[in-house]
Amino acid sequence: MADFRNARELLKQFKGDRYTYGLNVLSKTGDIVRKSGRKAALVYAVFPGGESLVDTVKDSLENAGVTLIGEIEGAAPNAPREDLARITDELKRLSPEVVVSFGGGSTIDVTKSASVLYTLGGHIEDYFGTGLVTKKIEETGSKLLPHIAIQTAPSSGAHLTKYSNITDLKTGQKKLVVDEAVVPLYSIFDYSVTFSAPLSLTADGALDGIAHSLEVLYGAVNKPNYEKVKEVANETISLVVDYLPRVLKNSKDPEGREALGLATDLGGYAIMIGGTNGGHLTSFSLVDVLSHGRACAIMNPYYTVFFAPKIEDPLRLVGKIYKKARYIEEDLEEVKGRNLGMIVARAMIDFAKDIGFPTTLGEVPGFTEEHIERALTAAKNPQLKMKLENMPVALTADMVDEYMGPILKAAKTGDLETIKNV
Repeated sequence: MADFRNARELLKQFKGDRYTYGLNVLSKTGDIVRKSGRKAALVYAVFPGGESLVDTVKDSLENAGVTLIGEIEGAAPNAPREDLARITDELKRLSPEVVVSFGGGSTIDVTKSASVLYTLGGHIEDYFGTGLVTKKIEETGSKLLPHIAIQTAPSSGAHLTKYSNITDLKTGQKKLVVDEAVVPLYSIFDYSVTFSAPLSLTADGALDGIAHSLEVLYGAVNKPNYEKVKEVANETISLVVDYLPRVLKNSKDPEGREALGLATDLGGYAIMIGGTNGGHLTSFSLVDVLSHGRACAIMNPYYTVFFAPKIEDPLRLVGKIYKKARYIEEDLEEVKGRNLGMIVARAMIDFAKDIGFPTTLGEVPGFTEEHIERALTAAKNPQLKMKLENMPVALTADMVDEYMGPILKAAKTGDLETIKNV
């Protein structure tokens, strides 16, 4: 039996008693929701085989004495603005005391922002950036509608974090609300819910978990929280590398599913300690051709080479994980800088190939040069500048074309050698 004690201890440090997780915990929903209100609206996304799970949530609410005053269809992938507007309008019509979201990251993210618009008014553009929800709350003396988030996919950590991703489908651009105020009041994740999840979704989510911890790790060097980030990242990445191939062979492996759930939850912990950077920034411009986790997984090896001279210690940690899994043969103590980054990047690419992931943008159906231009333009947008600032090799808007351009072109072709270091 696997020993997940360290992972569980880290989650306890992170969320305390505000997070209920594990196998077969969904029936506890009603008692948790009742702490925040007796009249609930349920926002949910139904996936194949998920109808009975929604019934479990409804029964639990009823048994706890919580009245379900309305049911709202959840969000489409990538959290479109249109779904945000629809769900906000439904909340205004229902006037619940508490809102419960049940779904993957998109449904939870939209519910976060819908709670903001329901309570504070205005337009979502007013809140893109960092800390703007809290600022409005302080100005108005308002209190957000309580939100209990039930995660159904091991991926984004949306149920645990301060981020709400919202996408403008017309432009294909995703933007972020980043604010402690949108963290769900209570969170639930029954890992057994994921047993029937499509394997492609499982892999996307697991690689998203790696991206969260990896990018935060890269950006934490020489910062006060670095040792804690190392501990979280080592646990996250190890669990995914060890258990994702196993789950892809047996989707109902309870130990494997628990491992991936813990890993992606710890990825959520990572992005509450520090911020993501390059991979996530570029992924926001690829929403029309790639899922978020898949976009991050493709991009991070290329950013690894770019960052390499500044992140030798993180690269040795990550390299040891991939070496243990037999993706690296070299003695990592004998290489430094860019060469170390190249070795780790190639190991990440080989792992992705083994699980059937694309490893270049050029092999993604629908990808064009326009996506590169879109990503470069987005990187210069002040609303996304936190991603540039979080990079271990910080870029200004004036440096984007010179240095990020070659990274994106390398990601298109797979040629790591063309990446230009500062």
